[in-house]
Amino acid sequence: MLNNKRLFMDVHVIQTLPPSNMNRDDSGSPKTAQYGGVRRARVSSQAWKRAMRYYFIDNSEEELGVRTKHIVAYVAKQICELDNGISYQDAMQLAEQALEAAGLKIDKKEKLAKALFFLGKKQAVSLARAAIDNRDNMSDKKVKDVFRNLLGDNPEIDIALFGRMVADNPALNEDASAQVAHAISTHAVQTEFDYYTAMDDQSPSDQAGAGMIGMIEYNSATLYRYANVAVHELLRQIGDKNAVINVLKLFTEGFSNSLPTGKVNTFANQTVPQAIMVNIRDDRPVSLVSAYEEPVKSVEGFVKKSVDKMFDELHRTEKFVHRPVATFYMSVNGDSGVEIGKEEADLAELLEDLGKEFEILL
Repeated sequence: MLNNKRLFMDVHVIQTLPPSNMNRDDSGSPKTAQYGGVRRARVSSQAWKRAMRYYFIDNSEEELGVRTKHIVAYVAKQICELDNGISYQDAMQLAEQALEAAGLKIDKKEKLAKALFFLGKKQAVSLARAAIDNRDNMSDKKVKDVFRNLLGDNPEIDIALFGRMVADNPALNEDASAQVAHAISTHAVQTEFDYYTAMDDQSPSDQAGAGMIGMIEYNSATLYRYANVAVHELLRQIGDKNAVINVLKLFTEGFSNSLPTGKVNTFANQTVPQAIMVNIRDDRPVSLVSAYEEPVKSVEGFVKKSVDKMFDELHRTEKFVHRPVATFYMSVNGDSGVEIGKEEADLAELLEDLGKEFEILL
């Protein structure tokens, strides 16, 4: 039983990408970062967390949260489903009053939240039921406290993992139990340019030239990706051991197999990881990005050297932190020749063993 102990899950991935631009800045350039004195390809944590949420939607039956400004309409829908005797117009008014009582700022003209708000289905239903039951005393201080508490209880898994921030009312914040790092290339990159033309199918034969010209920037890279979950915090938020184990397995699978979709139709950069390692720790989470502070250099590909450096760095970190409670890893290159934990045949086997380990630890 975990009790009051701290427990963390680190997930490390090496993934190589062909020419692509799946996360770009305001000028259309692939995002980059300086690290170890050279320019690296970068994919923001926000981009990958969104990809993970969509992976959860497509590959699990878990109820997920909704991030939207249309929060009044979302709660009003739940009110109508709970009591079909209430008109949609009255439900909208009731939902607006309930959300304001909970501490959210609502644009009364547009019926929209002032900023995007992350709300779970269970929370919306609870709020709708409370709005129906307290329609005549919304201004009561105790009722407001009830509404505010309902927005913090029973968070959906993506809210628990990725958190919720409400700048206008910090009392509605939900601390994230997961952290996702910006992915960076293990080596130096240079941005390249694709000059393209589009031809007009109906252009007269005596008019030469393209109907359109343009430029797309891209790079190719082998990425080091890292994320962690504070398992003890996730257990506090969700409260059910079996549910937490399922979420941890889903998180690992989603982090491994999700992919941001920027310019994917242009580049079809549909790759999967070349290696994944999951460490369970009882002291603190540890990123292994320091393995690549000295960039990998090669004319024979970056993947193998990147994987080897990741495994080597794990041993080096043990000079400062505890050895992981358990380690599971898998590489598409087969036997890595290292002894760091249990080597898995595939991701499905890794997830199964991960679940069994947490059955013991939790």
